[in-house]
Amino acid sequence: MVMMRSVSSLLVAVLALALAACAVGPDFKRPDKPGMSSYESAPLLEKTESAPGEGGAAQRFAQGQDIPSVWWELFRSQPLNHLIAQAFRANPDLQAAEAALRVASEDAAARTGVLFPSISANFDTARQKISGAGGGGQFKGSIFSVHNASVNVAYGLDLFGGTRRSVEVLAAQEEYQKFQVEAARISLSTNVVTTAVQEASLRGQIAATKAIIERQTQQRDLLQQQMDLGAINRAAVLAQETALAQTRATLPPLEKQLAQLRHALSVLVGQFPNEEPKGMFELSSLKLPETLPVTLPSQLVEQRPDIRAAEANLHAASAAIGVAIANRLPQITLSASIGTEANDLSRLFSSGSGIWSLGGGVAQKLFDAGTLAHRQGSAEAQYDVAAAQYRKVVLAAFQDVADTLRALQADAVALRAQTEAAQAASENLRLAEEQYKMGAISYLALLDAQQAEQQTQIALVQARALRFADTAALFQALGGGWWNRAADTNQSMAARTP
Repeated sequence: MVMMRSVSSLLVAVLALALAACAVGPDFKRPDKPGMSSYESAPLLEKTESAPGEGGAAQRFAQGQDIPSVWWELFRSQPLNHLIAQAFRANPDLQAAEAALRVASEDAAARTGVLFPSISANFDTARQKISGAGGGGQFKGSIFSVHNASVNVAYGLDLFGGTRRSVEVLAAQEEYQKFQVEAARISLSTNVVTTAVQEASLRGQIAATKAIIERQTQQRDLLQQQMDLGAINRAAVLAQETALAQTRATLPPLEKQLAQLRHALSVLVGQFPNEEPKGMFELSSLKLPETLPVTLPSQLVEQRPDIRAAEANLHAASAAIGVAIANRLPQITLSASIGTEANDLSRLFSSGSGIWSLGGGVAQKLFDAGTLAHRQGSAEAQYDVAAAQYRKVVLAAFQDVADTLRALQADAVALRAQTEAAQAASENLRLAEEQYKMGAISYLALLDAQQAEQQTQIALVQARALRFADTAALFQALGGGWWNRAADTNQSMAARTP
């Protein structure tokens, strides 16, 4: 018992010494935040321009306002909300990212075990015979049993912190994977929104194309009647039939794209393409958010998951330098064992059968042709790689936000211009039809007016859809609001509580 207390006291003292020792290598320091007050050199407008019609409202930029974690609910579409919830439950990419996080968490937890002593219990029993030859023939051979029960303790003294640095590496890798999951969630929700917007755009283009086909068909029939009465020649009818056929030819590609987008939506929510996603989307069923939160530049590095993941990767590379340095220093191990040994099993724990041992070892490489030194150099170079990659991610993130803010302002201007063009083209077509009936213009002039009106109607639908898509892109570029998930969930639950 005295021996057991001595061993325990020694191990406690050694453990305290190891934990108190400093860890070699650099202590990680988070990179400084960029000292920026805006995303672009040009000042951000207070709000965008507006345009008449659906999706034409002006959008106001609320600088410094926080982003809700369920930002897609701002589009006011229950089918869209349901699809995103389904995608979070069943999307394979997100499930793979979450499983990878569990792997990283288990690896990090497993590695922390090396900070503590390893304790094992053993029991051995053997029946053996020895001959007298080993004693020069002076003794007869004998047969006997040996029984042994022991408890063994081993501990690698982390005097230079190499083990702690290795634990730090895995903890940083777990942090990296955590933000990979957040990035996957944001990417998934944005993909569902933009795919739904593209579907709405295609449905609008298909509806506009069918309306144009109907008008062109009516015009063709009118020309056919005029030709039958001898008022015009066949050339005008053929020209109209050509225009009608060309318009009809644009319909199948649009319908093909629509079917492919529906397939893409099914896969995003974890279904097979033959399983139709619930809900169909049209631009009229979506509401354009009129207030757009714009995170302060100083906060973007805290909120973009890709930046935080790059930071975690930088942290892991920093800790790996400490591991490489510690590997060049003496490796100290301690061991202790206490137990009993007897030839008769019944006397295994009797007085006088106790055995014990204490041991320690120091290992130091004396010559390795520079292997460990080069590994340290490799770890330091890898840190430089991670630092450059971190800076690249930060620059790309700020560019992403700046591009999206500029796109939103340009989208509003383009929609206003396209609305005016569509209105002018429609009025021009109406006048051309009246003038043609009165014989004031040629049929070619009427045909030009028809084609211009067709093009502007399709372009108008595309311009409206682009505002929705770029709005979703802004929420993604600003980090998606993942940091507010717990607060938003609690608020939502409180709102449902009677």
